[in-house]
Amino acid sequence: MSIDEESVRALPKVLLHDHLDGGLRPQTITEIAAESGLELPAQGAEALGAWFVSAAGSWFTDGVETGSLETYLETFSVTTAVMQTEEQLYRVAKESVLDLAADGVVYAEQRYAPEQHTAKGLSLQAVVDAVQAGLTDGVHEAEAAGRFIRVGQLVTAMRQNDLWDEIADLALANRDNGVVGFDLAGPENGFPPDRIPAALAKLREAHFPVTLHAGEAAGLDSIAAALHRGGALRLGHGVRIMDDIEVPDLPGANVDELAAGARLGRLAHWVRDNQVPLELCPTSNTQTGAATSIAAHPITLLRHLGFAVTVNTDNRLQSGTSMTREMHQLVTEAGWTLDDLRDVTLDAAWNTFIHFDERGDLVEQVILPAYEGSDTDT
Repeated sequence: MSIDEESVRALPKVLLHDHLDGGLRPQTITEIAAESGLELPAQGAEALGAWFVSAAGSWFTDGVETGSLETYLETFSVTTAVMQTEEQLYRVAKESVLDLAADGVVYAEQRYAPEQHTAKGLSLQAVVDAVQAGLTDGVHEAEAAGRFIRVGQLVTAMRQNDLWDEIADLALANRDNGVVGFDLAGPENGFPPDRIPAALAKLREAHFPVTLHAGEAAGLDSIAAALHRGGALRLGHGVRIMDDIEVPDLPGANVDELAAGARLGRLAHWVRDNQVPLELCPTSNTQTGAATSIAAHPITLLRHLGFAVTVNTDNRLQSGTSMTREMHQLVTEAGWTLDDLRDVTLDAAWNTFIHFDERGDLVEQVILPAYEGSDTDT
């Protein structure tokens, strides 16, 4: 039996890298925009959804760079515009949980930057409270429909702004109110974590988990800074670790042969030796030029080399994707098996930002029973 899309949808999934403001329903955007008098770049939910995918589409044409992370991030000016009141934030957060649960996600960490949702006067704390209320009610509604899911917030600071200390304090103040970790996002080049040592030191001293965007638009220096000076426990993307791996030029070789001949540099060894989780986002990474296709995406080689890889969506709206789609593409285009899907799901589960015993419960009570009960061929 082949691993078809519905079989993948039925499997439990763990999602570590998903932006709340990158996962809105197009219909929700059109409705809130109409209520708020906002102009949209396309009319109607279907056309608007297509616009997002097109606007955030491939940055490379015939090998020539035609886009950038900065251009990609501009699409968020549309989504954040409809996330400026408590009601809007609540709705978006609740719908996100319901959409993820319907896709088979059993655990998710939703990341967003509270500082981007204060244009109409909301305080940073009010933003967190509204999002948490939506997440909580979404979880309850999903469970009432027979779908288990658990969701935590990752509070994000924007690299290019100067609210890092306030956002670090906000994260710590809400660690018992649904916030499970801290993130740093935005333009990677020119904005290393070295710029905010006090905020990151405060988080480390408070024993609070941190994942930083690194190794997406910038390379090895960005990864090293995130790990050694930023204190990151996971790497947001981290796909550019491939810059420190020499792969043999063997036309027609399979992934096992490539892995056998690969030579790792010191940083790549350090990341693998310490099993630093890579929050890889295949579709998004192809948009940014980190890979030319899903088949050629480094995630497959990295997995065969023994890195701790996880599969993620990044921005479901801009990439027109879901966890089911990401995983099914890896099956159909990169030859992944059911065992591969299970193993990366376990890697993700064991590297969530909840407590160790809670991770164990997630693995033993939710994930493994589902895979053991699957009759899909491996």
